[in-house]
Amino acid sequence: MQDGATGAVAVGDDGLTGFLLGGSKASGTWGENIWVEGAGQAVTDAETVRDLYAAAATRWAADGRDAHYVLVPAYDTALVDAWFRLGFGQQHVHAVREVPESSSSPAPAKADGVSVRTARREDIPVLAELDLVLPRHQGLSPVFSSGGIPTLQEATEDWEESFDDEGFAYLVAEHEGRVVGAAVGCVLEKSSSHTPLTRPDKAGFLGFAAVLPGARGLGAGRALGEAVLDWTRDEGFTSAATDWRATNLLSSRTWPRLGFRPTFLRLHRRLGH
Repeated sequence: MQDGATGAVAVGDDGLTGFLLGGSKASGTWGENIWVEGAGQAVTDAETVRDLYAAAATRWAADGRDAHYVLVPAYDTALVDAWFRLGFGQQHVHAVREVPESSSSPAPAKADGVSVRTARREDIPVLAELDLVLPRHQGLSPVFSSGGIPTLQEATEDWEESFDDEGFAYLVAEHEGRVVGAAVGCVLEKSSSHTPLTRPDKAGFLGFAAVLPGARGLGAGRALGEAVLDWTRDEGFTSAATDWRATNLLSSRTWPRLGFRPTFLRLHRRLGH
């Protein structure tokens, strides 16, 4: 929970029946915000969260915090529904699956002439180009994300600096001898989006995947995902996690087909709209 968290509690005849706590993050992409993280709410009756939000949001709005985010367990349909009836919509999905017991592919992952291999330092120029592909895609319809896009030089310099970092799997997909996609695997603790309460033990993380627009439809995204899953198994992880924007039509279809199941939903509301 962020420093300076504020919220509300509900008390019934038998004592505490619920609480709601939210804190703010550095503005940037998120606007003047309040975040209710995975440990920021608990109620004995889902309907109570609506009263808690009404009380807490009064202060948040008065403080100029008009962008509200909440992480809700995906299995708790009553709680998700209560937040929907507070004007929130689904923005993001956190998901997990067991690691495969054996290789997802009989050989180096192949689909329609696509093969996956470990990245090499000479791949950095195209890796940097692929770093721009995902935020550009998410700026388009129907995602409309306002996230910033680095310059190609910035992305290249970042890769030059971090390429030899330990604990990461940097993979690329090739088609007809040309790199067309990339993915990154690592331990889940390296993701700031997955707080301790929301992450399983001994979990690997599919942290990034992108395919050049002209190469989509070849199966490169799926091949990269399978390769990261194989890496998580080989590294001794017992589960694999990832996350995606619910409105990203590509990732929201590809990752569930690889067996990822939603665990938490990030819901969002912008006041005054």
